[in-house]
Amino acid sequence: MRKINKILVANRGEISLRVMRTAREMGIKTVAVYSEADRNALHVRYADEAVCLGPAPSAQSYLLGDKIIEVCKELNVDAIHPGYGFLSENAQFAKKVTDAGLIFIGPSPEAIEVMGSKLAAKQAVSKYDIPMVPGTEEAIDDIPEAKKTAAEIGYPILIKASAGGGGKGMRVVENEEEFEEQMQRAISEAVSAFGDGAVFIEKFITSPRHIEIQVLGDQLGNVVHLFERECSVQRRHQKVIEEAPSAVITEEKRQAMGEAAIGVAKACNYYGAGTVEFIVDENLNFYFLEMNTRLQVEHPVTELITGIDLVKEQIHIAEGQPISFQQDELKINGHSVEVRVYAEDPKNNFLPDIGKLITYKRPQGPGIRVDDGFEQGMDIPIYYDPMIAKLVTHGETREKAIERMVRAIDEYQITGIETTLPFCKFVLQHQAFTSGDFDTKFVEKHFSPEILDEEFTSEEQKILAAAGVFLLEQQKPKHQIAESGTGSVTSNWKNRLKHG
Repeated sequence: MRKINKILVANRGEISLRVMRTAREMGIKTVAVYSEADRNALHVRYADEAVCLGPAPSAQSYLLGDKIIEVCKELNVDAIHPGYGFLSENAQFAKKVTDAGLIFIGPSPEAIEVMGSKLAAKQAVSKYDIPMVPGTEEAIDDIPEAKKTAAEIGYPILIKASAGGGGKGMRVVENEEEFEEQMQRAISEAVSAFGDGAVFIEKFITSPRHIEIQVLGDQLGNVVHLFERECSVQRRHQKVIEEAPSAVITEEKRQAMGEAAIGVAKACNYYGAGTVEFIVDENLNFYFLEMNTRLQVEHPVTELITGIDLVKEQIHIAEGQPISFQQDELKINGHSVEVRVYAEDPKNNFLPDIGKLITYKRPQGPGIRVDDGFEQGMDIPIYYDPMIAKLVTHGETREKAIERMVRAIDEYQITGIETTLPFCKFVLQHQAFTSGDFDTKFVEKHFSPEILDEEFTSEEQKILAAAGVFLLEQQKPKHQIAESGTGSVTSNWKNRLKHG
């Protein structure tokens, strides 16, 4: 057992701050690393020490694993927490960290490597009684042979990159005629995104839900699960809204999925925090999808319904301590919802909208948590993921958590850029979401950009127009009052409300 006294967080933004806050509560010193673009970032100012890694591009800063390890040695750091993204699932980096005599706050390099390949992961868990989507267990590149396999599985099928993630290298094939073209595209995307063209074939679940199980394992062989998260509201195969627990999972199904997730963790001798992802069909049959060997973006919803600080558990596990609780001590307390606040324009195919946060005021009040890394006046860098914050609510029931989230979105003031907040509010108030009757095709089935132009009722528009006229008239000389209009001021009021 090794005591951790100083942690370097090899990441940026909100996840760096989130890790540092728990470390501070535990009496552990922290070191931030940053790029030149993040010189004035909040995580840099919060840490006890901070070191610049290099220019803004991540390849010249946050991905410089060797330089990060050098910084650790210079500053007598005991452990590295990788956050998520960047080097968090890089087995080679994890091995270099441990070889340097440092503690990697995460799983073993071997577990990262096995679960980093979807094919290797499927092979590793095959010895356990875990439901798998019908498909190939090996990479396939022979098109005639692949066509034959696809016909045996039955269309529609899904071609997936073995090293993939975020929807890259993934193609749905409806029939044999389009198979060859889609397979070549999938291979090309996989090579471009991951440097690995290995693909495999799975049966495509037509109305899938994306439900994942949070697991914790320690170095003594203990593994527990912390229930499920529903992550089915997505755009471009990437999550936008998550909640815990799921609105449709029964207690019996929850137990079965939890046991399956523990089996996946044991298949690779997993320790630390990890997430086992499942595809769930219309009949609530679940199938193993993959394992993420790190802390997830959506981990706060699990923390709020269990009362467990996952980062604190990660640190204790990395020190060699056992998990601080038993499976039967856990229970679900209420409901939690998280929306990811991205600097994206939902009315323009969710394209990033980079700029300055002219107005930035967080919502407050009971049951509201905001994990962010920005403040008013800061710029959203073009070099990194455009997520501004994670807005999380907790309530006694799912209905209360949703109501609280709608209120929080209304109070979240962001101007200067477009955000996903209006889209998230639309989802939360849609009958498909409130009823729990939705899947990963929510955006395709229910959302169109013009919907967001219908935000204001006629009464709200009258109030805005009147306020605009009043303000404009107060700002102009008296002789111009008769000619005053409402356009610019009303637009500004509308813009403020539109973003919360």
